[in-house]
Amino acid sequence: MSKIKVVALGGVRENGKNMYAIEVDDQIFVVDFGLKYPDNELLGIDVVIPDLTYLEENADKIAGIFLTHGHADAIGALPYFIGEHPVPVFGSALTVALAKLTLTSNPKAKKFKDFHVITEKSVIDFGKVKVSFFPTTHSIPGSLGIVVQTPNGSIVYTGDFKFDQGAPKMYQTDLSRLAKIGDHNVLALMSDSNNAESPYPHASENDIYDHIEETFHYQDGRIIVASVANNIQRIQQVLNAAAQTNRRVVLTGREVERVVKTAIRLKALELPNDNILASTKELKDLKPEETVVLETGRMGEPLKSLQRMANNKHRLVHIHEGDLVYITTTISHSMETMAAKTRDMIYRAGGEVKAISDDLHASGHANKDDLQLMINLLRPKFVIPVEGEFRQLEAHREIAADAGIPDDHILMPNVGDIISYDKGKLHISGHVDAGNTMIDGIGVGDIGNIVLRDRKMLAEDGIFIAVVTIDRKKKKIVSKPKIQSKGFVYVKTSKDLLNESSGVVEKSVQKQLDNKSFDWSTLKQSVRDDLSRFLFDHTKRRPVILPVIMEVNQNSAKRQ
Repeated sequence: MSKIKVVALGGVRENGKNMYAIEVDDQIFVVDFGLKYPDNELLGIDVVIPDLTYLEENADKIAGIFLTHGHADAIGALPYFIGEHPVPVFGSALTVALAKLTLTSNPKAKKFKDFHVITEKSVIDFGKVKVSFFPTTHSIPGSLGIVVQTPNGSIVYTGDFKFDQGAPKMYQTDLSRLAKIGDHNVLALMSDSNNAESPYPHASENDIYDHIEETFHYQDGRIIVASVANNIQRIQQVLNAAAQTNRRVVLTGREVERVVKTAIRLKALELPNDNILASTKELKDLKPEETVVLETGRMGEPLKSLQRMANNKHRLVHIHEGDLVYITTTISHSMETMAAKTRDMIYRAGGEVKAISDDLHASGHANKDDLQLMINLLRPKFVIPVEGEFRQLEAHREIAADAGIPDDHILMPNVGDIISYDKGKLHISGHVDAGNTMIDGIGVGDIGNIVLRDRKMLAEDGIFIAVVTIDRKKKKIVSKPKIQSKGFVYVKTSKDLLNESSGVVEKSVQKQLDNKSFDWSTLKQSVRDDLSRFLFDHTKRRPVILPVIMEVNQNSAKRQ
């Protein structure tokens, strides 16, 4: 009997950052290697990836990284690991090509070459363990589920999936393959929970295309389409609808251009005619009724780009009277406030807004019926809901129970939990260090709670700077404290407050100078504490306080 562990390093009780380590004896099989985009509270943070400590400490045991599809929540964290730990990476042709694009900005990772292209027919033999794949329906071609076949049964990871009987051929799920997998002892099913709360049936992709084409047909002016850069299926539908209505499509971002070129090269995306794409230079010469602008935004987030368009700050497009902004991506619950604000800004600029989600339930993830069908096809002994926030995992747990899975055979791990196989049962047996690693520019993990707290304080209450020069030997203040404020109060109307603040600083510094046991850190902390209490009493605000203390004497001047 093999020793089996499943470690959720991300992707549970959160949206995105999917990463799971399946450990069989002395081999680790990592399925997905994703990131997530930060919440509004994470000021200045670009992306968030899982804590990679566990994998770094066990890098010599990793047999491979297996990717289900080419979206950032499945491939985005690769550049932060494989540059230092070059383990093999497996995925479909399009997934591998998109994964390579993520490496270009990382000097070490972009040299990585150990990629392996697999298909749904591939079987990789690792001795006691065999890894195979099955095609799934998602918003991008080349999506695959993963089967890790162990001596004790198979562990199946679906990745992002849904069932759509009308899906185009390259997006279709192989139901017979799933049934065959279910005939061979599925120990555990790790299944997508992102849409588990929804009881509504999906709109088929055929219905979505009809919605897009009808919208294009009845719009007389310019159409600005907001989408996600890696949603290849939606981009294909936009191109086809544009061709049907005699429009040309302008790609506004470098990221979407790279994705489109890659997809065309791999025949995952087809141009309906040779003239369908227009360059950004041609945009000003196109008539409004001939124009579709495809905006995906930085890192695939279109809302902020739409706001820049509405405020005339976008480098290429400004929204004006007659424009239709057509949102073809499903907005997550966490972004609803921002989406409402974006709509308001567009209307103020003179444009109109329409969204597919206003009329159809469109999602690339499994709903209740899909999840139960997957369970019934695979017939697992245990179900592990993954890929979703807690309420979504809980909804998935109820769905699995309704499908006949006993309550004690449904496990809901937290990030870092270890699920172990022992005496024929899976159970949570321990925990590894796991959590978030925040990426800010080129910094990886160097931003912590203290820095984020300071950023929040700066954003909310500004900064208050007190500069004072002292002569420590003579125990006196050489010059009266000077006060500067940024983002806290309007200086011209707050002169009395600033003058009183100067007096508070002066008293605080003099008190420390008179103290026999003088200490620089104590002096600065005393100024912070006294000034903070004074400012809060008078304004009920707490700015970041920065005391700058300089020391002079008869022979030299130096800054401390």
